[in-house]
Amino acid sequence: MAEKRLQPKNVDLRPDKYDRRIVYEKCGRAKYISHLDLMRAMQRAIKRSKLPIWYTQGFNPHIYLMFPLTLSLGFESKVEVMDISLLEDMDNDEVVRALDAQMPEGMRIVSCNAPVHSHTEITYAEYRVSISTDKTARETETLFRDFLAKEKIEIEKRSKKKTVNIVDIRPSINVTDIITEGENLKLTMVLPAGGNFNLNASVVIETFLGMYGLSADKLCIERTKILLENGEDFC
Repeated sequence: MAEKRLQPKNVDLRPDKYDRRIVYEKCGRAKYISHLDLMRAMQRAIKRSKLPIWYTQGFNPHIYLMFPLTLSLGFESKVEVMDISLLEDMDNDEVVRALDAQMPEGMRIVSCNAPVHSHTEITYAEYRVSISTDKTARETETLFRDFLAKEKIEIEKRSKKKTVNIVDIRPSINVTDIITEGENLKLTMVLPAGGNFNLNASVVIETFLGMYGLSADKLCIERTKILLENGEDFC
């Protein structure tokens, strides 16, 4: 007698699904929610919202959630992205209202739309940085401009194979604005993001501080845009 192969309990279910891209804010106290806790918080919020959510197919069905570009712990953002799928073709505004009502403190649903671009098309991210050091804002600005004038800015970067390589990050740092405001130096920078190469804004700042022996009294980093290769917004 042939051995009967186990099949997923929902193997015969092939419901229609409607993909949606959710844009949300993660600010204030919410910036200290880790990515793993964020996934749990979103799953709970979706369940409480009573949205007709689509579950993955297989032996262990679960809510389909996909975060195209994870945010570093301690960063704020107004452009975080989460992809979900629904069993019904609901009005986007209705989805926003239902899900936003269940968000924890510091998180807010901004928009809901059908995805246009694949997450593999993400190429850059824009960040706004506010930093004060043990120098004056003007002195810090002078040092940062000197930092940008370097021909090479080399860091140690660990590969997926756990080898350590020396990488020149200077060509990848695109600073579009530098201003001083009170005791703070404020920067806007566009850095590589996505699958091919990802340069964290905190790595740039830590490398700068270390190069000049500075200590940061205050450091705030906010992701403001997720961009395609041509500079257009991902979402």
